[in-house]
Amino acid sequence: MSSVLSSQAPSLMHGMVFEGVGKPLRLIERSVPEPSRGQVLVRVLACAVCRTDLHLIDGELPNPVVPVIPGHEIVGEVLRTGGDVDGFFPGQRVGVPWLGWTCGHCRFCKSGRENLCDEAKFTGYQIDGGYATHALADARYCFALPDNYNDAEAAPLLCAGLIGHRCLKAAGAGHRLGIYGFGAAAHIITQVAIEEGRQVFALTSPGDAAAQEFALRLGCVWAGGSDGMPPDELDTAIIFAPVGALVPQSLKAVTKGGTVVMGGIHMSDIPAMPYRILWGERTLRSVANLTRQDAREFLATAGRQQIHTAVTLMPLAEANQALQRLRSGDVSGAIVLSPEP
Repeated sequence: MSSVLSSQAPSLMHGMVFEGVGKPLRLIERSVPEPSRGQVLVRVLACAVCRTDLHLIDGELPNPVVPVIPGHEIVGEVLRTGGDVDGFFPGQRVGVPWLGWTCGHCRFCKSGRENLCDEAKFTGYQIDGGYATHALADARYCFALPDNYNDAEAAPLLCAGLIGHRCLKAAGAGHRLGIYGFGAAAHIITQVAIEEGRQVFALTSPGDAAAQEFALRLGCVWAGGSDGMPPDELDTAIIFAPVGALVPQSLKAVTKGGTVVMGGIHMSDIPAMPYRILWGERTLRSVANLTRQDAREFLATAGRQQIHTAVTLMPLAEANQALQRLRSGDVSGAIVLSPEP
C-alpha cells in the first residue's frame, strides 16, 4: 500500500448524496474537506452497502441530517490528520464504522456503553459517509485493519461483522444457534460461530433456495425457511431480518432458558404473542450499534481467522442500483462500492 502525502490530495471529491425520502441518490462534486482537530481525512478505497442504508433512504430512521452521504462500512487510506491525532499516519489503511462520534462524558460513555450515548452521531446518517471518494472521520472511531483482507473483503467487517460479533456475544454460549435472515452479517458471523464449535441453523426468507444453499456451503448444519421450524430445538437465536413476525417465531424455536437477539436497527412491528412462548426464562433482547471494544475484539478475531466475505463489487456511480439489488435480495453476502470506475 503506497503512502499518500498531504500535498498529493486532490482538491475535489465526488459523492452520492441522499436528499430526502423518495429521491434517488445524486452524484455531486465538492471540495475535499480539511480535517479538524481529532479528525482524519481518508481516501475511500471501498464501502460496503448495508441494510441500514436502505432504512435511511426509506425514511425508517428518525432525524437524519439531510443532505448526507450514506455509507458506514468504509475502508480508507489516511491522507491527512487534524491536530491531536495520534496513532494514524498518511498512507495507513483504516476502517470507519457506523458509530462515528460520542460525547465521552455521559453515564453511558463513562461505563463502556458508548453505543447508547444519547448524543451519538453515526457515519452516513448524521456524518457524511463512504459513498464517496473521500470522507472525514473522528480518529477515536477509526481502526487499523488486518492485513489478510483486500479492501473490498475488509469493508463488510466494519458493520456486518461488528454487529454480528456483538449479537453473538449477546446470544451467549449456546451450542445450537439459529440465524434468521442470511445476508451480510449472517454469513460472516456464521463462520465465527462454527469456528467456536457451534452448530448453526440458517432460517431464510421462505423459498429462498439460493440463500439456503449459500448457508450450507458455509457450513450450516441445516437451512430452511423462516416460516417453519428447525429440526432441533435451538439454544439461542439471532434475528438479522427486519421482520417483527420473526420474534414470536424464533421464541417458539428456542429452548427454555434460551435467548433471542434482535440485531437490526429497525424492525417492523412485533405482533401480539402468547406469554407461554416467552415463559420458561427465555430472554428477548436488542442490540444497539457497537462500541470501540467490539471493534477491537472482532478485528482481532478477523486477523486470526480468515473469514470469507462474499462480496459483489460495483462502481460508486451505481449506488442506486446496488441499493435496489439489496432491497430485492439479489445478492449473496455483501455489495461493496468502489470509487474507481
